[in-house]
Amino acid sequence: MAANSVVRVPRLWPGETVVILGGGPSLTPADVNFCRDKARVIAIKEAHRLAPWADAIYAADYKWWRFFRGVPEFDGLKYAIEQSGDQAPVNWALWPDIHVIRQTGAEGLELDSSGLRTGYNSGYQAVNLAYHLAGRTRIVLLGFDMWTGESGDQNWFGPHPLHTPSPYPVFLHAFKTIEQPLKEAGVQVVNASRFTVMNSFPRVSLQEALA
Repeated sequence: MAANSVVRVPRLWPGETVVILGGGPSLTPADVNFCRDKARVIAIKEAHRLAPWADAIYAADYKWWRFFRGVPEFDGLKYAIEQSGDQAPVNWALWPDIHVIRQTGAEGLELDSSGLRTGYNSGYQAVNLAYHLAGRTRIVLLGFDMWTGESGDQNWFGPHPLHTPSPYPVFLHAFKTIEQPLKEAGVQVVNASRFTVMNSFPRVSLQEALA
């Protein structure tokens, strides 16, 4: 079996707080640095540039991993999801340290640690991944703006050749479908983003979230 065949996610961080770094324009280096050594950190895509010390990178798209050549400079865990549609076929064997997780549907929470619900976006998938890694815990969202910033950019780092306009209403709908399953699984999710239009989870300051 290839090193990056579809895998089960081990519960490596039982009960530990997990911060997920999104890509929204409100994400700041100061906030990212505040998280260091206070929680486990999953960096979504380019967020690893602000947190090269993060515990994990999550990026759904094969084309992203190909563009960054598997992010060889990153020493932490690397996770992706099975590709479908115009993303397939792929050659994950180029980067055997990337753990590929099954797609098991669009909405809700996948309890089987070999799968993720997609929610149509990487942030949603990273929440499901955090559940697999930590179980009953607190998940803190940072940079989950879910809108295009005043600059017209979707991301804190500006335009990127791989990025297409995000269907934020679709993303926001999907997050509504994971709220109750997370509560039933004993997971508390809070949104510490400096700005967000998502109202699925309680808003708190980052300082409060990591107190």
